[in-house]
Amino acid sequence: MHAGMRSSGRGFAGRAGALILCGGLVGLLLAAVLFPLAAMSPRLASPVDEAGKGLPGYVLTFRAPQASRIYAADGTTPVAVFYNQFRTDVPLADISQNMRNAIVAAEDRNFYHHHGVDLRGVIRAFVDNGKGGQRQGASTLTMQYVRMVRVAAAPTPQQVLDAGQDTLGRKVSEMAYAEQLEKQLTKSEILDRYLNLAPFGNNAYGIDAASRIYFRTSPKRLTIGAAALLAAMVKAPSGLDPTTAAGYPQAVQRRRYVVDAMARTGMITPAQASAALAEPIPRHVAGVGNGCLSVPSNQWGFFCDYFRRWWDSQPAFGATAFQREQQLLNGGYRITTTMDVDATASAYRRIREQVSDHDREALMLAAVQPGTGRVLALAANRRFAVDDPAHPVNRLSSDPAKRAHGQRGTYPDTVNPIITGGGGVAGYQAGSTFKLFTMVAALEAGLPLTTTIVAGTRARTHYPIDPGDPAACAGTHFYCPGNAGESEAGVYDMWSGFGHSVNTYFVPLEERVGAANVVAAARRFGIRFRAPGDAAIADNPRAAAQWGAFTLGVSASTPLDLAGAYATLAADGRYCAPTPVSRIETADGGILPVGEPACRQATTPDVARAALDAARCPVGDTAQLGSCDGSGTAPQAHDAVGHPVFGKTGTTDNQRTAALILGTTSIVVAGYLADPDWPNTTRQMSHTVVNPAVWNTVADYMSGRPSVQFATPGSG
Repeated sequence: MHAGMRSSGRGFAGRAGALILCGGLVGLLLAAVLFPLAAMSPRLASPVDEAGKGLPGYVLTFRAPQASRIYAADGTTPVAVFYNQFRTDVPLADISQNMRNAIVAAEDRNFYHHHGVDLRGVIRAFVDNGKGGQRQGASTLTMQYVRMVRVAAAPTPQQVLDAGQDTLGRKVSEMAYAEQLEKQLTKSEILDRYLNLAPFGNNAYGIDAASRIYFRTSPKRLTIGAAALLAAMVKAPSGLDPTTAAGYPQAVQRRRYVVDAMARTGMITPAQASAALAEPIPRHVAGVGNGCLSVPSNQWGFFCDYFRRWWDSQPAFGATAFQREQQLLNGGYRITTTMDVDATASAYRRIREQVSDHDREALMLAAVQPGTGRVLALAANRRFAVDDPAHPVNRLSSDPAKRAHGQRGTYPDTVNPIITGGGGVAGYQAGSTFKLFTMVAALEAGLPLTTTIVAGTRARTHYPIDPGDPAACAGTHFYCPGNAGESEAGVYDMWSGFGHSVNTYFVPLEERVGAANVVAAARRFGIRFRAPGDAAIADNPRAAAQWGAFTLGVSASTPLDLAGAYATLAADGRYCAPTPVSRIETADGGILPVGEPACRQATTPDVARAALDAARCPVGDTAQLGSCDGSGTAPQAHDAVGHPVFGKTGTTDNQRTAALILGTTSIVVAGYLADPDWPNTTRQMSHTVVNPAVWNTVADYMSGRPSVQFATPGSG
């Protein structure tokens, strides 16, 4: 019968009846061959009864767990593999004829001539078993496949054991299921499913994984010798493992058996058999990484971890985090991420020009594409690795309280999401970068960029504060912040006030438009308020209305938060939630919409364009609607990039954090210099460290790209 034809003819019961009429001994043969130790099994009744109910649907529809593969934005660079079982299904056309022949020769030489059950094999096994020696089981490939499916599909450990029990009832049900299966699937379909499901040891599940782990090739390129070895191993993957001292000689012997069988059945010539036996047998196998700790380049670890956390947060993949994780580990997805390999390499290179992996200060960069939210790069002067508690390399924490208890810090090794937040990481104060949200709220309230304020050395407000706080007006309980220096006192508008980063301009502006409105603008622009204390204020309108220091960046945030927020300006006021994914393809070739840009209009295009015009002043660019008045806290940025740019620096009290956000129409990079172990550090962070890393990363990305001018309010 042709391999692609479905089986036909009388069923197992009918042919068994014919044999009974002829010899009257088939039942005894079955019992003697198949179940010499379990003929009276207490588990007999259930499988036999099950066999009479017809083929269960799961046997026909079962899909084995498959590994999900993650790629960079180019769609070809492998980033990571996630799996419970390392397996990737391949069509039979992509499996060499050598492998198809070898598995048939090894396990079921009559595969193309029976209908699921080989009664001749049963009788032959009975005779051979009667002679002593190694016991023959008489299971066809189809029966073996049924058994593998029943084991793999069992939902509980006990049911897994039950499905693999060598009992008369199980064997009879396998025979019945095998016959029914062959009426619904072709021989080619059964063989393909078998080869994709079978375990081959060393964490190789299915022929694709086995080919790559043992021979570093595809199943289509398997030689006769390689195919014979893999076919030999199916019988006992652990016992016939050629990478072990005990398994190697047995693997050699079993491969010879398979090659001889291929030759005897005419699948190969004697010369081919000799050549196959001369092929070397691998003594070592290629290790297969699993998850983000096994990325090919450690520079991709933080991005991979961000992707994994993003996946675990998506309801589309399950109701719980565990269900979502299992979808990733078993679903066989092909996921193209947004990670730009060159941009990531550039960010790491620019970081390491400034700091070392062993510095306690972390220089963290996040790059986002305006208008899509696609995360292009995540980088920090840290190795993405777990510090081995048995042989630690991390130094004691910089936080005195933690250090006193012997707790180690997160440098040089960490897997904490220090760039993106979450997992207990609330973020870091970003200082004056938050003045953007006050400017946006003011523009939304109808105040123009030309709004002037006489900014003194200190701003007198009506925001309540502890009278003992240094920022309180003398003898009062009102908030009266000052500037970085007394020379900043003067008359400012939004261009010059933002360019010079004048606190005594923006705190009164915040009071004029309402602090709650400023907080609301920040939330619309993607600020997350992860710290419980920040969230308690932001979520309470009355408390938010009194948050006078908010415009000075006292709320914790991350580089990714601010990159996404500032990208909103370059996208005409459309905030796009950061995403690590551009395409998710299912194992069946379908495309999932999850991960596509999720954007919303956070403010009007004209407000965004006006705010961006003022945001050109801090970074040395020229405003189109007004004058920057020679201002700029990072004036070198424009010349370094050589394109129209916008952005803002930020510094917290006592310089515990230094930040720079810098963007074009194509990319926004946010850089923070902070101490993740002790955000309230007493050490001072310097803009001479963070600023060059940011603007050089932007310059690298923009090199060779066309210069695009920013749009102005009212333009097309």
